[in-house]
Amino acid sequence: MDGIELEILWSNLISIVSDQAKALQRTAFSPVVRETGDLACAIFDRKGCMMAQARTGTPGHINSLANSGASLVKAFPPSELEPGDMIITNDPWMSAGHFFDITIFNPVFYQDRIVAYVGSNIHHTDIGGYGVGAGARDVHEEGLWIPPLKFYERGRMNPTLKAMIQHNVRTPEQVFGDLAAQVASGKTCGERLVLLCERHGLHDLDELSEEIITRSEASTREAIRRLPAGTWHGESKFDVPGGEVVTLHTAVTIDNRKGEILIDFTGSSPKSPRGVNVVLNYTHAYSTFAVRSCLNPDLPNNHGSLAPIKVFAPKNCIVNAEYPSPVNARHVVGMYVPMPVLKALYNVVPDRVLAESAGAVWSLQIQGEGTRGQAHTSSMIGFSGGMGARRTKPGPSTTSYPTGVAAIPVEMIEATMPIEFLTRELRRGSGGAGKSSGGDGQTIAFRMISGKPWLMNTMTSRTNHGAEGLDGGEAGEPGRFMVNGQVVSSSAKLLMQPGDVVTMNTPGGGGYGRR
Repeated sequence: MDGIELEILWSNLISIVSDQAKALQRTAFSPVVRETGDLACAIFDRKGCMMAQARTGTPGHINSLANSGASLVKAFPPSELEPGDMIITNDPWMSAGHFFDITIFNPVFYQDRIVAYVGSNIHHTDIGGYGVGAGARDVHEEGLWIPPLKFYERGRMNPTLKAMIQHNVRTPEQVFGDLAAQVASGKTCGERLVLLCERHGLHDLDELSEEIITRSEASTREAIRRLPAGTWHGESKFDVPGGEVVTLHTAVTIDNRKGEILIDFTGSSPKSPRGVNVVLNYTHAYSTFAVRSCLNPDLPNNHGSLAPIKVFAPKNCIVNAEYPSPVNARHVVGMYVPMPVLKALYNVVPDRVLAESAGAVWSLQIQGEGTRGQAHTSSMIGFSGGMGARRTKPGPSTTSYPTGVAAIPVEMIEATMPIEFLTRELRRGSGGAGKSSGGDGQTIAFRMISGKPWLMNTMTSRTNHGAEGLDGGEAGEPGRFMVNGQVVSSSAKLLMQPGDVVTMNTPGGGGYGRR
C-alpha cells in the first residue's frame, strides 16, 4: 500500500471514528458524557485489534477499550454474529474497570461478512447497587454486572436484558438514553466504514489494518531503541477516602535491543478492603499513556503503538485486584498510575516529564429525591486540582490530569439537579513553588435545595499527602473536604440533611526545580 493511499484511508478512518465520538457526545443524556467527554470510541479489525481511536476521549477509557476488543471477539466469534447484532458488557476485568463504564461493540458487515468492529465505552449515570463510591465490601455490592451479551439481535433490542437493566438502575431514562446514543453512533460509524470500502474498492480492511498496526509498532520500537537501556524506579504515596495511604512503586525497564519497555508494579500496596482497587486493564491503560506521552505522543494510538509497552503487577496488589475485589471507585487510585512511571522516566527524559499532579479528579455522587418526589442521581460531579509543573512551564491550574475530562459547568448541574453552588474559585498559591510552579487547585461549595435528606458518595484523595515536587520543586498543598466547616474523611456513603454545606478544597500540583 503506497503512502498516498494509506494517508487518504487513514484520514478517512480518523474522520469516521471522530464523528462517531462527536455524535455520541452530542446525543448523550448524562452531563458526564455530554459536557466532560468521559468516553471512548474506536475501530477494530476482524481480530479485535484497535486500528484507530477518536480524537477525543480519556486514556482510561480508550486504552481499556483497546484491550477489550480481542476478548469480545473471542466471546462472540464471527460465526455467532449477524447484521444488526450489538454486544454489551460492563465486566470490570474485561472492560474499563468498574460497572459504570458500559461497552457497546458491534460488527460491521460488508458483502455478507464481518470486515471490522466498532466500539464505544462511556460512564453511565447509574448502575444500581452502592453507587460510585468506595464503601462496598465486594464487587457484588456495587451494582448490576452485565457479562458479554447481545444487547441487539438482528437490529432488535434484547427485551429480557432491557427489563433487567431497567429494574436495576435508579434513573432508567438517562441510562437508556445514553445506551441509545452509543448504539446510534456505532451504527452510523459502521455504515460509513461500508461506504469507505465501496468508495475505495476494498473487500475488507485487513490490509489497511496490517499496514497501520505494523507501521505504528515499528515506529514505537524505534523510538524506544533511541533511549538508554536500564531499569529505573519511581514511587508515589497518597491517601484515599478513609485515610488509607497507598504506595505505587514501579520499575521501568528499557530494552533498547528489542525496542520494548516493561513497567513492573511489584512493591505496590496490596488490594484494599475499600472500592478503590484497580483491575489490570485500567492500570495498563494509564501506564501506556504515561510512556507514550513522553515517548512519541504524535504517533497514532492503536494496537501496534501499545504492543511494545508491557505492564506487570502482582496478583491482588492494588493495581491488579482480582475478583471479587470492590472496584467502583477505581479511578481514585488508577489516575495516580502515571506518576511513579513519570518519576522513573525522569532519569531518562527529564525534559518530557512533569512533577506530581493533584491526581484523581475529586468526585462525588449524589442520590436523593427532588421536590416532586422524582429520583435524581448524579453521574459523578468531578472537580480537578492542579497539574504538576513542567521543566520550563508552570503546571496548569484546575486541570484534570491524566484523565483529561472537562469540568461540567455549575449552571448545567444546577439545571439537572436540586443543587445550589455557593462558591467556585481558584485556591491561589496552592500549587508547589519551584523554578516552575505547580498548578493551583480550586474551592467549591454547594448545598442541596430539595428540602429532603440525601445521600453522598465522596471520592477524594491527597488530603494529607500533597503532590511531590520534582528536581527540588516544592510539594503542592493537600486538599480538604468539609461538611458544615468540619473536615470529613470517609469511604462510606454519607447521610446528609437539608441545608448541609459541602466544601471541597482540591489539591495543588507539585513544583519543578529549585527557585
